[in-house]
Amino acid sequence: MTADIIKKIGEVITPYAKQLNLNIADIEYKKKYDGMNLTIFIYTDEGAVTIKDCEKLHKLIDAPLDELNPTDNKTYTLNVSSIGLDRPLKNNADFERNLGKEIEIKFFAPFNGSKKIDGTLLSFCDDILKVKIKDEILQINRQDTAKITLKINF
Repeated sequence: MTADIIKKIGEVITPYAKQLNLNIADIEYKKKYDGMNLTIFIYTDEGAVTIKDCEKLHKLIDAPLDELNPTDNKTYTLNVSSIGLDRPLKNNADFERNLGKEIEIKFFAPFNGSKKIDGTLLSFCDDILKVKIKDEILQINRQDTAKITLKINF
């Protein structure tokens, strides 16, 4: 599925999400064990997404997606899911939502002698993250990162 089709799906379903005070975090279309899956990842500004939130949005967007026919009549399973704590931060909206929070960054190659660092996300732009680690502020090129997630503290 092309980026244009993903964008069009987002345009079609976003108004329905807004009706429920939900936000679209990401849209994925990929093969899983049971065939092709179109997964809509959602979040709320207030906190946790419930199963009822997922069910309500699923029911609202099912018919508009059928009308849009994004898969050109190929069968798929529609899933609506919360973004989850372990979901990688991928886009500017993810970074914006998590400013001031602790993140874990994994690198393709060692950065300052390590392939993984934890710190607080201070700011970002398209290419550079500013992360506070202890008393030091580092500028990290996003292209050097393999995966960025929220740090989960138990």
